[in-house]
Amino acid sequence: MIIALAGRRVDAPGAAAARFPLEHSAIVKEKIKALFVSLKPNALVTSAACGADLLALEAAGELGIQRSIVLPFNQQLFRSSSVVDRPGEWGSIYDQICKQAATEEGVQVSDYPQNDDETYRRSNIDILEEAKTLADKYDSTGLAAVIAWDGKPRDDGDITDHFRKEARSRGFSIHEVNTLTK
Repeated sequence: MIIALAGRRVDAPGAAAARFPLEHSAIVKEKIKALFVSLKPNALVTSAACGADLLALEAAGELGIQRSIVLPFNQQLFRSSSVVDRPGEWGSIYDQICKQAATEEGVQVSDYPQNDDETYRRSNIDILEEAKTLADKYDSTGLAAVIAWDGKPRDDGDITDHFRKEARSRGFSIHEVNTLTK
């Protein structure tokens, strides 16, 4: 089985609506880890933003699951725009995981424009395509998408919901991890 994962970043200070409070990080990581134990994947494919992505990458590393990171643009720019711009100690986790992943399934970096929602939609497709590529490599028939979120789209352009819909349309089994419950 290959898992593709996308989810919420931790909430920004003063966020209008709670979607992933920083204080839920440890329990969300444990929920993701328990799901991985249950699914027994060969590999995880995700981005590396603060919140769900990095927590999943940590959990996969602890379980010995190979990790593949898909980034929409260069690592340093991604770090500044999607990792260290929210509360928490995400920068050092990101640096360590990117270094480790480079020796596993690697870090795939695209050259999409920054600050464009279409960039993140394309990156969602890249994550799903990389999961399919790894499934072929491992002769694995199982493809699962894990969505770590609050369970509802923000609006019609919600990037996490886009990932969920794309994964479903491609035949991935869907598993959700709630970022609001303890």
